[in-house]
Amino acid sequence: MSRFDGPIVDVGSGGGAPGIPLAHALPDREVVLLEAERRKCAFLEEWAPPNARVVWGRAEEQETDQAGVAVAKALAHPPTAVEWCLPLVRPGGAVVLWVGPSVEPERVARVAERLAGELAETLAGFLVVRKLGPTPAGFPRRPGVAKKRPLA
Repeated sequence: MSRFDGPIVDVGSGGGAPGIPLAHALPDREVVLLEAERRKCAFLEEWAPPNARVVWGRAEEQETDQAGVAVAKALAHPPTAVEWCLPLVRPGGAVVLWVGPSVEPERVARVAERLAGELAETLAGFLVVRKLGPTPAGFPRRPGVAKKRPLA
């Protein structure tokens, strides 16, 4: 089994990008479209291909260490996004964040280290964070805490 096997989770799927295109491009792979707003879930359910599953809920309330890859586009400030996404990924997996030009990779790296991860790559418009071990005790924090009291 590859370290990236397992579901791909699109955290804060919203309008379905990048989750729905990923599901179409990878028809043999399960894609979870995770969305906290019910009305957006209704839209996703209408447009999701058969290999995509819509989950109504928050990242902080999901089971940890399950996904092979988590992706997030326009979810939150990158350090907060990595705190929400990294616990979802199993050790050996990765988080891919779409980021803007003002991203501060060192802040993302500090948060990743607290959550058993490391900033593996910084590409134009993307950060890749690898999960090195199981999610530490105390994470994920309660819903809303990461945004109110960021780790970095």
